[in-house]
Formats: sequence, structure tokens, C-alpha cells
Amino acid sequence: MEKRVLIAGAGPAGLTAALELIRHSDIKPVIFETLDDVGGISRTINHKGNRMDIGGHRFFSKSDWVMNWWREIMPVAPEKNEDGLSIIPESDRHMLIRPRLSRIYFLRHFFDYPVSLSAGTMTNLGIWRLIKIGVSYLWSCVFQRKPERNLEDFFTNRFGSELYRTFFKDYTEKVWGVPCHEISPDWGAQRVKGLSVIGTLLHAAKKLFASSRPADVSQKNTNTSLIERFLYPKFGPGQMWQLVAAEVLARGGEIHHGHRVVGVNLIEGKVASVDTLDIAGKHHNWQGDWLISTMAVRDLFAAMQPPPSAAVSRVASGLCYRDFMTMGLLVKKLKPTKDGKGPQNLVPDTWIYIQEPDVKLGRLQIFNNWSPALVRNNDTVWIGLEYFCQEDDELWSMPDDAFSRFAIGELAKIDLIDLVDVLDTHVVRVPKAYPAYFGTYDEFDAIREYADTIPNLFLVGRNGMHRYNNQDHSMLTANLAVEAILSGSTSKEAIWSINVDDEYHEEKQN
Repeated sequence: MEKRVLIAGAGPAGLTAALELIRHSDIKPVIFETLDDVGGISRTINHKGNRMDIGGHRFFSKSDWVMNWWREIMPVAPEKNEDGLSIIPESDRHMLIRPRLSRIYFLRHFFDYPVSLSAGTMTNLGIWRLIKIGVSYLWSCVFQRKPERNLEDFFTNRFGSELYRTFFKDYTEKVWGVPCHEISPDWGAQRVKGLSVIGTLLHAAKKLFASSRPADVSQKNTNTSLIERFLYPKFGPGQMWQLVAAEVLARGGEIHHGHRVVGVNLIEGKVASVDTLDIAGKHHNWQGDWLISTMAVRDLFAAMQPPPSAAVSRVASGLCYRDFMTMGLLVKKLKPTKDGKGPQNLVPDTWIYIQEPDVKLGRLQIFNNWSPALVRNNDTVWIGLEYFCQEDDELWSMPDDAFSRFAIGELAKIDLIDLVDVLDTHVVRVPKAYPAYFGTYDEFDAIREYADTIPNLFLVGRNGMHRYNNQDHSMLTANLAVEAILSGSTSKEAIWSINVDDEYHEEKQN
């Protein structure tokens, strides 16, 4: 009898698991996806030929396995032609090598990210603020906050209170909608682990004496937050996952779009079947031998029959999420800045963190710089404006036209565009984009312990593990789940170690 793995979600984790199963076994993957597209938050939105990357997805990993996996699906295009000029390949199925520049926009000026002690930074900050930053950093080195009870402690210990308040506090609280002292330090440990003032300065010093030759894209000895080059599919991240989905289908796997998992049926402590509800309102029951779940933990545990204990259910129902809105904005040109180039005043950034406290805007993407192929007409500038919100709050509930006017007004307010240059907009809402490190997160061990008792259930990916995983981390967790299934193992320890133990992630998974 054919064995089947049921997979909740067709994002990077779910699709990686499906393809690895098909490549290495006769087990059939059956994927359920609520959307009519694949890639999850890594999908690409096509609006009138202008393509949007939701959140920005650098294809970079310190895992050789991940890098080779990507390159097998999409070969890397040469950077230069025979004359040494940069090129965009005519072939559609290629990855580009892209330069990475992310900066902070604060006080109506651009600052390096991570923050450096460049002449521009010192000029923009002013001597008095620089003195306070230096003194508070030295103070933090001597008087560490122990234990680190929250994210404010984490940032203050590493950067000092003044640098924390200047460049971390406002933006982080925009992202999460709660004060930093209410957020677990685990978020900082995952997102900026290994990054420090000393490390950033050493990296800057190395650049001064480095060869002008571009760094190898692997950048093995560079902190992830400091990488300068990355791979990127010509038509955005969704192109990668559409190709993977096509291969899964061609090899006999199934992807059922418009199906939401509403029931996970347990018999004698094991997953026996899954119930889904399709877009027409019809219920379906699917028998399977294993379940790989990338769906939100809160929803997964609410769907379990019989339900977990009252204590475990309480923790699951108390998990929080941060929702996300992004608006594609097409303009004739940007407002002039000292580093804007060409008739469109195009700045070189891939994305820009908006630290200004007088707007709700969190981050900008300049899609032209991710890949010129994302923009239908290269005489225009295609921007992504990112807002962090809660489902059904004031921002989320705005009609698209009202939200567009609001977002355009904010960008004009901080002097990055002129209203007369606006050509078009497109609004996208993404629920449960970010698993939150507050609510009942500090009791998450109860979730893990219960899930680990179900031998044929594997939690993987960002929402599946309620962990702020990058795309490559999600893929690694999926691959380890497949390895466990194929070996007959029921241990989940290796999966939970991804993005926690650097040595494991960067060396053992190579």
C-alpha cells in the first residue's frame, strides 16, 4: 500500500520536504495550501508586470547543502559579459548575484546598517550623541544586565543604552507593536546573534584593506548580518518555489490549493488523518502515515482531535503573531538625495529601515536593486512599503485606496518622494507573517514536549515551529524531518537545534 506524508503548507519548508521525499523514496507527498500560489511569505506577487517580493528574501546560507540545493534548481548566471559589463541573463531560469546594501533612514539621513563609525555616520549623529553612544557602550561592557530577561536587556548589553535607543528600540517596537521589555531575548538571539559593535568595526576595518575583487558569494567567515552579496532568482523568490512545485507535481506529488487544515485526527497517540476545508466550503478527509506541519502552531493545536490537555491548549491558544502589509508603489523617480543616481535618483539600497518615529512605515524595498527584471519599465522606480500590524486593526482594516493614500503620504512626509511622481499602487496583506516572542511564548516548552510525543508529527519552518526562521533554516528543518521519516527515527531533537546552535547549523549541515 502506498505510503503518504501529509504536508500542511506549500512554503519553502513544505516544498523542500516534498521534493526531498520524492527524490529519495517512494513515499508520496500530499500538500495542502490555503493560497492559490506557492512559496508562502516567499512568494512573488505580479502586479501588471511589476513583481513584489514580500519582505525581501536574500538567497544566502552558510549551509552548503542549502546553497547547492538552490543552485541545482536555478543555476547562477555569470555577473559580467566578455567586456566586463554587468548583465542580466536572457534566460529566465537563473539566479543573479546581487550586491547587498541595507541602510537606516533616521533624522532624514541615511546611516550604514549595521551602524558603522564612518564619517557620514558621525556627521549625521552629531558630536554630543556620539559621545553618549560611546560612554553608554563602555558602561554596558562593564555593567552587563544579568540575567537577560527581555529584548531590551539583550540589545543594551551588546550595544549600550544610547545606541539601542537610537537605532534599535523604535524600529523593533514598530515590528512587534509592544515595548522591547515585553519581548523575549530569544528573538535577538536568533536575529542578531554574533553581531556586536566590535565585530561590526572589525568587519569595516577588513573592508578598508580588502581586495577590490568582490567577495565569494559563500562568505563563510562573515556574520549573516554583514554579508555583502547574495543570490536572487531573476523574477523574485516565488520563481524558485514555483519551479520546485512544478517538479513535485511532475514526479507524482500532489498540491491541493485552497485547502485549509481544520482537523488533525489522532488515534492511539499518532496522526491518522487530516481534515481540510476547501474554498467551496467542502470538507475532505485525508489518510496519511506522517504529518509535516508548517502551519501556525496555534491553529495546529486547535485542530487536534482529541485535543491536548487544558494546560497545553492554553499555551497554544496564547501564542501571538504579527501581521504584515506591504504596498507596491510605482513612481517616476525618487526625491533627490546626495547618493541618488541617474534621472530616477535611484539609491543603491536593497532595503531601507525607516527609523523615523513620526511615521508608521517600517521598511522600504527598492525592487529595481533586487533584480531589474522585477520592474516592467526600468525608467520607473518600483518600491515596497512595509507595515507591521495586527489582523483587523486600524491599518489592516483600511480599504486599499485609503491605505495607499496613507502610505504615499508617509513616504512624502519623510522626503523620499514627491506626490506628483506617483504612478500606481498595489496592497498585499499577509496574516501571521511573524511568530511573536511574547504572549505565552515563554511557556513554549509545553508545546514542544507534547508535539514530540506524537511520533509521526514533525513541526518545521517558521510558523510550524513558532520560530523566526530564515528561509534556509526552514529548509534545513524540513530536510531533517524527511531524514527522520526515511530512517524510521521519531526524534525531533536535531530539528529543534536548527537556528539555535550555530556550530550545528553552519558546519554539520554543510
